[in-house]
Amino acid sequence: MMTRQRLSMIAATLVAALALSFTGMGTASAAPSAPTAPRPVAALATPVTGTAENGGAFAGTFTPAAFSTQDGTLLATGVLAGTVTDASGATLGSVSRTVSMPVTVAAATCQVLNLVLGPLHLDLLGLVVDLNQVHLLITAVQAPGNLLGNLLCAIVHLLDGTPTAGGLAALLNAILALLGQLGGL
Repeated sequence: MMTRQRLSMIAATLVAALALSFTGMGTASAAPSAPTAPRPVAALATPVTGTAENGGAFAGTFTPAAFSTQDGTLLATGVLAGTVTDASGATLGSVSRTVSMPVTVAAATCQVLNLVLGPLHLDLLGLVVDLNQVHLLITAVQAPGNLLGNLLCAIVHLLDGTPTAGGLAALLNAILALLGQLGGL
């Protein structure tokens, strides 16, 4: 059962990694591009939009190339490309640069209890009790503000050795490398 739970968590992590949501355009910072930087994986391009106080807008994509950690925060580094327009919709210019953005992972769930009781037939001195199969499934959802869900998931994974942000970054980099190799076929 523990192996099944670990495989489920790995699968959930992979799905969450592919469904990343990036927080705040204002927190993006330019990073110097190095000639040895990993290639972005085009299949993972994520739409990015933003608006300015003066009515201008940005529309483009962010394509991740690598993951890292900074002060315990998971960061995605990749190419941000798009077009900047003014309030009237006229194009002011285009952007294509390497940036790093903090990453938030979609809410994760963990299975707390999966209890299956088979059919039951009792005959107690003339009192007959028939019970069909009962399947009780309790799932906790981890997310900000979900105190009980966060606590139960922490207890369920107490002995799992859940990955740190650095471990998650290494796992995501390995996935990016594999996807990059598949794209080159």
